[in-house]
Amino acid sequence: MPRRPRVLIEGGIYHVYNRFTNGEPVFSDVDACERFLDLVREVKARDGLTVFAWCLMTNHFHLAVRTGAVPLSRSMRQIGGRFSQQHNLINRRFGPLWQGRYKSRIVDSPEYLHQLIVYVHMNPVRAGIVPKPGAYGLSGHRELIKKTANPIVDVDDTLVVFGETLRKARGAYLSALKAASETTWSDDLYKELPWWRRSDRKLEPKDVEYVDVLGRSTGLERPDIEAEDFARRVCFLMGVNMETVAGRGRNSVTAASRRTIATLGIERWGQRAKELARVLNKHPDVVSNWASKGGALRQADSSFRGVIDDLDRRLSIILTEG
Repeated sequence: MPRRPRVLIEGGIYHVYNRFTNGEPVFSDVDACERFLDLVREVKARDGLTVFAWCLMTNHFHLAVRTGAVPLSRSMRQIGGRFSQQHNLINRRFGPLWQGRYKSRIVDSPEYLHQLIVYVHMNPVRAGIVPKPGAYGLSGHRELIKKTANPIVDVDDTLVVFGETLRKARGAYLSALKAASETTWSDDLYKELPWWRRSDRKLEPKDVEYVDVLGRSTGLERPDIEAEDFARRVCFLMGVNMETVAGRGRNSVTAASRRTIATLGIERWGQRAKELARVLNKHPDVVSNWASKGGALRQADSSFRGVIDDLDRRLSIILTEG
């Protein structure tokens, strides 16, 4: 039986989690944890993810994230797939590393997000590994209560769930952890954070697309579209000839057009490299490489990012508004 397609929403907030096959304790290895977190950082920056909470347990992980224009499925496929390849190569291991494809649940209310952040960071406490979340180094908790170099968590976006200023938000967050814990917390926890009480800085979360209270997207609608129709429409919007793009030419304009079609199609419109390759008369690996390089360029070059965003918006308008 084929898998049911995931319902993924631009700007949607998700609880994402997965477990290693047979409960293997992969994350008991510090190097494995660092490799996984490096991938999360890389994909987060490339795909515009916002991270509210994260935690690595010995045999599974939890992430609370908000997506950007790039579908969650592509981001998680990059993280899970590349980590699996790296781990198997380093350990001379064969076979699937993950128990299955990742699980994701849409977060459809502020209350749910509040509870999810607390739940993720309380995992090590609930498992009996540590007496309080601050004693556990493989989660986003420490990033929220102290200044940390290169945090994975988007601190302002996360703390604004609990309050409007840094002081009030951190206080509400720590109070929520206390309420969720069966362990009595010592007042010494607060004495360890003298700077915490002094900061009244207003939090400045990123200005990005959200979903409404019913979980409906406030982002672009992207209807299903066949690969050939997609490529032709994008060529029209770019003012280039489809036959030239699908031909053997290698000039700079043609090369840029191919990269743009592959990046926009694979990253945002759910196009498969195999189908785009058929339309563009190229090998699927070549098209995948165009999309990969395009993703990196989009991250580094604001001009290219603007081109992708503009084409994305115009194509959505054409297909949804006629």
